[in-house]
Amino acid sequence: MAIYPKYSKKRDGINIINEQRLLQQVNNLTLDTKRCTGCGICAESCPEDAIAVSMVGASKRKSALDYTTPLNIDEVKCSYCGVCVIMCPFNALTLKIDGEERLPIVEKEGFPQYDIVAEIDDEKCVRCTTCEDVCPRDAIDRDVPAYEGSDENGLKRQTALKAKTTFEVDEDKCTLCGICDSLCPAITVKKEEFTAETGGIEGTVLWDEKLCDACKVCVEACPEEAITVNREVEGKKLAGKVSIIKDDCCTCRWCATNCPTEAITVEKIFEGEIEFHAEKCPGGCSTCLEICPARAIYLPSPVPAAQMKRQQELKIAVNKDLCILCGACINACPGEDIIVLKRTGIRMKGKETDLFNSIKAKLFSPRTSKVREEDVKSGEVELKALDNA
Repeated sequence: MAIYPKYSKKRDGINIINEQRLLQQVNNLTLDTKRCTGCGICAESCPEDAIAVSMVGASKRKSALDYTTPLNIDEVKCSYCGVCVIMCPFNALTLKIDGEERLPIVEKEGFPQYDIVAEIDDEKCVRCTTCEDVCPRDAIDRDVPAYEGSDENGLKRQTALKAKTTFEVDEDKCTLCGICDSLCPAITVKKEEFTAETGGIEGTVLWDEKLCDACKVCVEACPEEAITVNREVEGKKLAGKVSIIKDDCCTCRWCATNCPTEAITVEKIFEGEIEFHAEKCPGGCSTCLEICPARAIYLPSPVPAAQMKRQQELKIAVNKDLCILCGACINACPGEDIIVLKRTGIRMKGKETDLFNSIKAKLFSPRTSKVREEDVKSGEVELKALDNA
């Protein structure tokens, strides 16, 4: 009986680690179940048919079934080639060879990679929060200082923009009354010692530019109208930089569509069409909506009775401008022929090898939702395997 290769599978927190131990090499293929959406692209791409889509809907409802996983990888059938790692749009798979992350098939130019186009024009970007707010994958790196508006310990708002503030006191009008001093920490009225020799008040008004926010309260409060404050903004852009984390970007274009200054360019990695046959959708399900990694699926707002037409009111719909054609909704849908997906294009860079072209043909095959009892069985088998690991 051969001692090698040896195979094993174990769960480590959110990760499921598949291992192939050879005589002089150890290969580990790790699935991050939190990142994995169950889109099934890895299963369609696997040259060895070693990956099966499992209980996608249940795996995303952690409160209901905490043990499920969206994929089941056969650690024995797997050749640890790394094609699934390359093709996963969500970077949920990692291949390590002797503890080092590597993709030999890419190193040998045996397989192309996604051509991710996701950029922010720094000149156009005004450092607002819109892209960060709408991104469904936390792929926006907004490296901008925190200010007091969002963080009580943040920087003062007057420091947000580069500006020059000037402060002038008309000494002929100023009576050194001290009102401005009592109102503002940036102003100090320094009075000289009172003496009967002069019988009057003498002193100086001092101003600290660093403490001044140019609010002009001192100007308005001065009874003698002796103070002038001017603030000239030299730059209307906040400090910092906003960028897209390409490893996390799914190219849904939420950010590009909503950027108020049109500073963002994102190109989808897949082209094609998706159709929802809502008339077949079971009411109250919404599984596809919950698992959609791009937040492209929605429940249409109810139509007032007076505006309803003869056709049935839609139960579910998809915003095609935001859909990334990943297929997770199809794998999660419990119904028959409700969702139909047809990919027609894919953005890649590098040499398109025969292996890739055969995979591309699979990815371009039309897919539709269907009821599959074997999904439940495969989930049960996987659970038993992990429990025994």
